[in-house]
Amino acid sequence: MSNYMPGTARSADRHVTAARLRNLRTRLLSLAAIQSDRLVNEKLVRADARKWHYAVLATLDEFGPASQAELVSRTGIYRSDMVTVINELADRELVERSPNPADRRQNVVTLTRQGHRQLLKLDKLLAQAESEVLAPLTPPEREQLARLLAVLVHHHGQDI
Repeated sequence: MSNYMPGTARSADRHVTAARLRNLRTRLLSLAAIQSDRLVNEKLVRADARKWHYAVLATLDEFGPASQAELVSRTGIYRSDMVTVINELADRELVERSPNPADRRQNVVTLTRQGHRQLLKLDKLLAQAESEVLAPLTPPEREQLARLLAVLVHHHGQDI
């Protein structure tokens, strides 16, 4: 039985985490994700952007003009949120919305030149954030982490 009394930890022991917490992989993954998310959001805010903005711009750049429904499918952004994201991007002239000639009930969203420039700027910011988050890892460890994370994401039903 321990002689430990609550509130009597030595100052050197106050920041030591219990072994079962230190070794709980899901907790470690969550803590790393929280740090990564915080840093990414900080970088994007400096560019007056959000993660969903980046997702839409990157998707349009890679796949070309798309309907809002296609963007929902490719990015995982909820349909109701996509309208807001497209409105924000259109207000900043990063995308253009126009009626689909094949179905006038649909809009086609197209990346503008300004949107492409913003995407390149965001690419650099996110590369900096990734570099900061992964700083203690070697390049092969970074590749291994990416492969392992992709396996987890795929296993849990998300396409990447």
